[in-house]
Amino acid sequence: MTISSPAFSNGGKIPAKYGCRGADISIPLAFRNVPQGARSLVLIMEDPDAPGGLFVHWVVYDIPAELGGFPEGIPPSPTLELGIRQGINDFGKIGYGGPCPPDRPHRYYLRLYALDIPLPLEPGLSRTQILEAMKGHVLAEAELMGIYER
Repeated sequence: MTISSPAFSNGGKIPAKYGCRGADISIPLAFRNVPQGARSLVLIMEDPDAPGGLFVHWVVYDIPAELGGFPEGIPPSPTLELGIRQGINDFGKIGYGGPCPPDRPHRYYLRLYALDIPLPLEPGLSRTQILEAMKGHVLAEAELMGIYER
């Protein structure tokens, strides 16, 4: 399974428009080679370089396994089309919160998980709650990393 973006390559620079100094809109993504038997996908975007430790920028769950990705600019709604749910980020908001490093270039990881179950949980859950609900159900994992500096 892979996750990629037409906006930047793995290990490349995330364009400014996806961060707090730009339009702060969500990154376009493509999901490929999702394993057979997957019933849903989970997407988590996080910054391990934040001064206070891991900082969560985006949590999306109950994504249909057959969905091939996301366009840029996903609205910050708790529930999206097809029953997709968005969780709370560490800005305290639902949906995407773009990169906004205060000090130096940071790495941003977009992790995609294929699950053998749907996760029809209520919207607005945290990364920790979703990771707990996923335990024992991950069929595959993929990662895309981008670097952002202000």
